[in-house]
Amino acid sequence: MKKIGELTYLIDLYDLSYPYRTGSYVILSDEITIIETSASPSHEYLLNGLNELNIPLEKVKNLIVTHIHLDHSGGAGLLMEKCPNATLYVHPKGAPHLENPTKLIASAKQVYGEDFDRLFDPILPVDQSKIYSVQNGEELMIGKNHKLSFLYTPGHANHHISIFDHNSRYMYTGDTIGIYYPQLESEIGAFVLPSTSPNQFSYDLMIESLNLIKSYKPDAICFGHFGLSNQTQFIYETIPSYLDFFMNKTTTIIEQHPHLTFYEKSTFLSNALFEEIKQELISKNIQADHPVFNIMKLDIEVSAMGLILSVEKNKNQ
Repeated sequence: MKKIGELTYLIDLYDLSYPYRTGSYVILSDEITIIETSASPSHEYLLNGLNELNIPLEKVKNLIVTHIHLDHSGGAGLLMEKCPNATLYVHPKGAPHLENPTKLIASAKQVYGEDFDRLFDPILPVDQSKIYSVQNGEELMIGKNHKLSFLYTPGHANHHISIFDHNSRYMYTGDTIGIYYPQLESEIGAFVLPSTSPNQFSYDLMIESLNLIKSYKPDAICFGHFGLSNQTQFIYETIPSYLDFFMNKTTTIIEQHPHLTFYEKSTFLSNALFEEIKQELISKNIQADHPVFNIMKLDIEVSAMGLILSVEKNKNQ
């Protein structure tokens, strides 16, 4: 756990058993507010962090998930079960899936197969009366003169929201403007990559969301993966640059290998993207066996699938 602001803490949830992978943000205002839960196997880390902060679970008032991908909301039902006075805030398109996670579970099992239980189980439903569907631009007062604003920020997912804290001037962006790799910070400074996972990735919407976030002039960006960066201008410039690189590489591979299957194309693309980015980082004196590459490879594999789907969909329209 790390204090990142006057009232704000970041709890490392060791998603997929990796440190610095996925975190929960805890805002200690009059109404205790938690942003993100990760998946259920991270639940004990979250409880331990709240215990370190001396927060009884009945004092938790607001639980917010930026979107319903399981690495962000999979543990929401488990936490809500133990927080009797909490309300769960989510985009209206995500709310039905938190009330009834049957489709979430089925789709995750299709992708992860035998690994599903280890990665995500259990995924518990949340009582409808405890779920609040937020509107774009809606505000939530969590303390005297302490306001949060909810923003619709699609691009990574259609049901994605970001949250602006007017007190700290932090913007909580989930995945919508990418993944931050704090493991590299001491060596090369801030490093971010877009997160273009299937099946709702949209280049245009991601750029629009980035510009909306930028318009609030936050002092720092708080990423779902992982941590806070105050290098906001670097982020605003880097994400579009890498997005263009991702899209150009995807288009080239699809054009050069039209007869490959979807999975063959995505594998080809992820390998190509990963190797180029790895070589870029090695040229900046990052060691080839740096542990960050294990996480980065997983991220790029998922992003490659979203890129292929998006480019081929647009090509066929």
